Amino acid sequence: MNKTVTEAHDFVTGVQGKLPAADQVETAIAAPALFLQTMLEANTDRVLRIGAETCYYEDEGAYTGETSPLALHAMGIPYVIVGHSERRRYFNETDDVINRKVQAVFRNGMTPIVCCDETMGRRESGEKIHWVVNQVSAALKGVSTENAAKVVIAYEPSWAIGSGTSASSDQAEEGCYLIRQTIADIYSDDLANGVRVLYGGSVKPDNIAGLMARNNVDGVLAGGASLDEKAFIQLANYQNL
Repeated sequence: MNKTVTEAHDFVTGVQGKLPAADQVETAIAAPALFLQTMLEANTDRVLRIGAETCYYEDEGAYTGETSPLALHAMGIPYVIVGHSERRRYFNETDDVINRKVQAVFRNGMTPIVCCDETMGRRESGEKIHWVVNQVSAALKGVSTENAAKVVIAYEPSWAIGSGTSASSDQAEEGCYLIRQTIADIYSDDLANGVRVLYGGSVKPDNIAGLMARNNVDGVLAGGASLDEKAFIQLANYQNL
């Protein structure tokens, strides 16, 4: 919940021509529903993908204030973030709600970016495996093999989000590897190897190269750094840092 519609418009126009080609690095920004139409119209070169921060799990109806996945698809939105740690923490989104949202995003021809969380306490007490596995398994419950092959999963340790302290590249690799193995257990090794797994949590220009060098980290889900136009451009061009 940042920026005004004018600032969101200026962000999109400000990064155009400064991002790597889409066939080299896929770059996307997820924004509040208030800004999406303006951002789509400003995004004339189409290199940047415009996504939504969340949606509801019903397509339409008496759900005042919610964002319809059907309407997002009609706008041309390709990605929707589902299960972000803040949605879980502040808005009490359960694993069941997140699974229904995943299904709704797929039903409407979009791709969910599914966040899975862990807490510092669970990490320190050695319970991380159960926590991450449970959230991934719950999010993908009932998801077909065809759709599972399209999903994007983000490993998002809540103790690192907004703290200024990122997980080490070893920790990020471990979490992303575990997610991939969980998907392999549910579906197959081939499918799991093709799924994109991201790391999110205090990602900055000065640590992205080390994260991206790890075998199981396919990309990043940046929070605070994505609010700053210069930092966002640096993240997208991490190979040149």
